[in-house]
Amino acid sequence: MKNNKFIKSPVAAAISVVLSAGIMAPVYAQDTSAQNATAVEQTEQQAEQNDNVEIISVKGIRGSLARSSDFKRNSNGIVDAISSEEMGKFPDTNLAESLQRITGVSVSRVNGEGSQITVRGFGPEFNLITLNGRQMPGTGYTRSYNLENLSSEGVSALEVYKTARAETPSGGLGATVNIVTLRPLSTSGQRFAIMGKALHDTSVEVGDDVTPEVAAVYSNTFADDRFGVAFSVSQSRRDFQLQQANIQGWQANVGLPTLDESLAIDPRPIGEDGERIGNHFFPKDMNYGIEDVATERTNGQLTLQFNPIDDLVLTADYTTSRALTGRDSIGWGIWNEFGGNINAYELDENGTAIYADISGNDGSFTTNKSTTEVKAQSIGFNISYDARDDLRFWFDVHDSSNETDNGADPGSMNAGQVILGSDQLLTKIYDYRNGEIPQASILWANGTNMLMPSEIDSNFGQFIRSPGESNIKQYQFKTEWFNYGTFDLPLTKITAGLSRTDQDMGGYNAWSGLRGGPGFNPAFTEIFPDGMFELRSTGNFLDQFVGGGNDLASPYYYWYDFDEAVARQMAYLTEELMGADAFVPDAFYDGIDSESYVTEVTDAIFVQSDWEFEIGRFPAQLNVGVRYEKTDVTSTVRQRVERQVNWVSASEWIMQYEPQGEGSFLTLTGDHDVLLPMLDLRVDFTDELVGRFSTGKTIARAPLGALAGGRSLSGSPRPGARSGGQGNTNLLPFESTNIDLSLEYYYAPGSYAAIGYFRKDVDNFIQTTITDITIEGLRDIFNGPRYQQAIADIEARGEQATSTAIFEQMLANGHGNEDGVIEPNADDPLIVWSISQPQNTDSKSVDGFEIAGQHIFGETGFGLGANATIVQGDVEFDVNSLTQQSPLTGLSDSANFQAFYEKDGLSVKATYAWRDSYLIGVGQAQGSSDAPPQFAKAYGQWDLSVNYAVTDNLTVFFEGINLNNETEQGYGRFEEQFLFARQYGPRYTVGARYSF
Repeated sequence: MKNNKFIKSPVAAAISVVLSAGIMAPVYAQDTSAQNATAVEQTEQQAEQNDNVEIISVKGIRGSLARSSDFKRNSNGIVDAISSEEMGKFPDTNLAESLQRITGVSVSRVNGEGSQITVRGFGPEFNLITLNGRQMPGTGYTRSYNLENLSSEGVSALEVYKTARAETPSGGLGATVNIVTLRPLSTSGQRFAIMGKALHDTSVEVGDDVTPEVAAVYSNTFADDRFGVAFSVSQSRRDFQLQQANIQGWQANVGLPTLDESLAIDPRPIGEDGERIGNHFFPKDMNYGIEDVATERTNGQLTLQFNPIDDLVLTADYTTSRALTGRDSIGWGIWNEFGGNINAYELDENGTAIYADISGNDGSFTTNKSTTEVKAQSIGFNISYDARDDLRFWFDVHDSSNETDNGADPGSMNAGQVILGSDQLLTKIYDYRNGEIPQASILWANGTNMLMPSEIDSNFGQFIRSPGESNIKQYQFKTEWFNYGTFDLPLTKITAGLSRTDQDMGGYNAWSGLRGGPGFNPAFTEIFPDGMFELRSTGNFLDQFVGGGNDLASPYYYWYDFDEAVARQMAYLTEELMGADAFVPDAFYDGIDSESYVTEVTDAIFVQSDWEFEIGRFPAQLNVGVRYEKTDVTSTVRQRVERQVNWVSASEWIMQYEPQGEGSFLTLTGDHDVLLPMLDLRVDFTDELVGRFSTGKTIARAPLGALAGGRSLSGSPRPGARSGGQGNTNLLPFESTNIDLSLEYYYAPGSYAAIGYFRKDVDNFIQTTITDITIEGLRDIFNGPRYQQAIADIEARGEQATSTAIFEQMLANGHGNEDGVIEPNADDPLIVWSISQPQNTDSKSVDGFEIAGQHIFGETGFGLGANATIVQGDVEFDVNSLTQQSPLTGLSDSANFQAFYEKDGLSVKATYAWRDSYLIGVGQAQGSSDAPPQFAKAYGQWDLSVNYAVTDNLTVFFEGINLNNETEQGYGRFEEQFLFARQYGPRYTVGARYSF
């Protein structure tokens, strides 16, 4: 029986805790037009100030929470916000980590940091990120924006709109998140802050124990506040180590041999036909790895504002960011085959293999090296003009881009992988009957469980380059007309506008193929001297998991240098020796393999109206609007022409293509239009009690990969993994009809409690259907006449027909070419390919409750806060079905807790964020054609920050992140179908901030 860690379930506890915040919202004197201000700034500017009114500014945690609660209180619809504690100081070190403090928002993590958000169960691709109201391009060839690459120092607020708004660009089915940056004319005079940090990541083994982060923020106004300039710059580094174990995928219903009962334990019931009832599943592999990572991020923002006359504000701004991530890793593990290779096994009641003894194939030691660069920039211009007291105009244009490139290593220009190892083994053991980490061990042909350095052989190397880019040019025009007594109606304002959004996204993929063989026949052990391999212990590896560290069945691995391995194979495995299989570390060895581009042009027009009246004796505000959009889609794809699939080694099958010139570009088009009505009703039952009802439609457009036309087939189509994909340019967007109800009680300054219900009925849900097809000319060596003859020859000798034995027998039978590669024959059957294609299908519903509160304990300085979201729907993955499914990824309950003390210059804040288990996605890297799931286990993280104001201008601080050393775990259909375990470690920061 597997030992399990304590599973955290704090939702119920979080619901009963009430939050805290500031005692008073800040008030700012200001001459700038409110039209140019952000929504949070408009909240701060509700009352026009004169020179005789005292200006009160509340900073710190209480000021931030007070501004956020005031924004929530005064907004139409279901809206939340997070405000900076003071200029240059956001509540968390990462924008995604800050957003998860908002009710209904949870984060997914990359490298132990919050990266993308899920809102009310809808993942990153369902949420829209805007920067000062401008739609931002996704990171690389995606719609999802990675928030960890944008510095928080230049951000003044995050606004989360959970309900429909006619004036907001579409795409935020779950929510629209607006990132608000500093505007110099929002506050008169000079402000400046500079910050320095020293970061220690406890996981680091390679790199610096302490890495720096510096940032500066400046804002000033000139010429009687007619001209303003603001800028922020930041630069940070982080070195850390990721330790992980993983299985690439699980295969369903592999052929099981007939074994003695003592060697085959299967608790599944037996049906009337004498067969076991239910499915069974085996792992494709079992791997362990250590990855040393170095990241460097640079951000800059510049904003210029000019107010030549009282009614006109001109704003120009530029935002840029650059993130570099270098990875150097070593991995080790086993590769499995099935059918006749299985010597013994044990299944659980779900049919999942928890133990398997498998012959054949290989064990390996793998090193990877890559550098990924992400560059983003946005330049924009804005005009805000008050033509009359009752008429305002607003125009905005921006040009933004986001690029990612995994070949940013200045030396190789590739993301590279080198696999060394051996196929000289007797048997491999997979065992997940105890602990949290599956155990893998090998009995080598040398009679021991340890491969000697002199026996390590060359398998293959592969090199990839796959850059992607997303660009948006957007033009927006809006006008507001105020009913200052013109008509005797409860109408207060009409807002109308139009926009054009021109978005293009694309990228290409270049793959070297498997260079230097592949596969251990012939052997090249002489390439590598024994001294190249350093024997290391797993004593400190995955030691946060039961079964990790020295408890691993094979408590050792060999480390070797990536560059040395590449250099030695380049020198030895030349074209003269290897022909077309020469070891060439170049992703472009045979050119670009595929290119894919999608262009979307969306024209939109909207109108919305604001009304104020009474329902009985209760003041009410009504906002009604509609938005119409028409989108034209063009997809351009370059596909290579597949020629045949060769069997090049016992475990490697490689697609062969026609010469590069035979590739072609395929262009497909599509279009759709949507009508998006919305209604927000707010009723003030008392000065403290607010009720809200909202309804409307929101959309999220189809994933880019789904829109790209054309067909692609696996470049390494091993048996059981003959897969491919095909896009659909005419996919309609997800279209959600939403209902929201909430009741909010603002019972004391800075304190409130709220409960809400939401429901989303989503039409045009996209389901990926998988169809088995054959393609003329692509024939299958597997199970062909020569393959069957080899099996018969082996079994006639009384030997086991493993894939290695079959491959060698076919060569012995004379079926290999001069390079020892087996090519298909005309009498081989056609390969059966499992081709996936997205289609719009049925409707699905999600509903849930949100509960939140914040409370301040008088003048004590203490405050508490909590929120929780409970969400459900008919969108879950049926783990017992092998049919194609279209579940909603990311759906999970979540909760957040915060406690703080702030008084006499001392500020202490502890936060806890929890997310229940959820579906990461459908499909596994080496899984079956039934598209099996990937689930993440529940995750909970404690963070702590301490600030002390030494003077009015100087503050020193300490931050602790992931103090409880939380780990990440994932699984397939059942928890026993292990997929990954990751360990990062806590991080600690000390620093100082000076401002004036």
